[in-house]
Amino acid sequence: MTLRVTLDPMNLNEPRDLASLIEAFLLASGKPQSLERLYELFEEAERPAPAVFKKALDALAKSCAGRAFELKEVATGYRLQIRENYAPWVGRLWEERPQRYSRALLETMALIAYRQPITRGEIEDVRGVAVNTNIVKTLMEREWIRVVGYREVPGRPAMFATTKAFLDHFNLKSLDQLPPLAELRELELAPLLDEEDAPVPARLQALADASLSDDEAGEPREETSFRTLLGELDAMEEGLKIDFEDLLDETREAEKAGMREGNAEMAAAAEPGLPDA
Repeated sequence: MTLRVTLDPMNLNEPRDLASLIEAFLLASGKPQSLERLYELFEEAERPAPAVFKKALDALAKSCAGRAFELKEVATGYRLQIRENYAPWVGRLWEERPQRYSRALLETMALIAYRQPITRGEIEDVRGVAVNTNIVKTLMEREWIRVVGYREVPGRPAMFATTKAFLDHFNLKSLDQLPPLAELRELELAPLLDEEDAPVPARLQALADASLSDDEAGEPREETSFRTLLGELDAMEEGLKIDFEDLLDETREAEKAGMREGNAEMAAAAEPGLPDA
């Protein structure tokens, strides 16, 4: 006797059916998926309309009510994740200790997040102390920050900004969702031990070192308190820049212009002189 299992046909234009399929996609992927990527998973003939997709996502979010996980939209798309209030217990599944970050790293990260794009020298001006090279390397290794251009000043120091990976890690969809500085001021930072840095690729080392010009090095200065640092950031919170592709484009155009000028000079030097009349 052969047992046959017949699956009910799935109507992809029905938001509830589509919601279950999207849930399956997100559970299988284990990472955020953008709407564009979800669209690509369907053949063109069977692809639901955008309005149906929207209703399906709303239905999936509502179906998570009262459950241990939720549908969360972050910078790179949608993901299913355990609710934050379960974290203290769920974290016991992993034996390794949670990563702890030094005060210096957290302050540097806060300055980049709230005042981007910003150079290493500008970070030092606000904090009052030199930025440890390992901090920049650590943030770049974790892909939380990137170089988005170079300040047009002597030494052309690199300008740093946050990445979508930074937003994903901190459960944010955009920089607009960063907590107001007034909330951060209420926090008291407990002393943390400096983290042990893993070996960093030479390329990241070069980028970090290139961000500090020779004339920026100086005598150690008195370190600014965390509350004073937040106070200086208050006036900078408005008009936070989010998209740095224009800076990258300007950098590329400047580099191309420099190459064209160099090629023109080489061509002129190689051209033979004209005979005298």
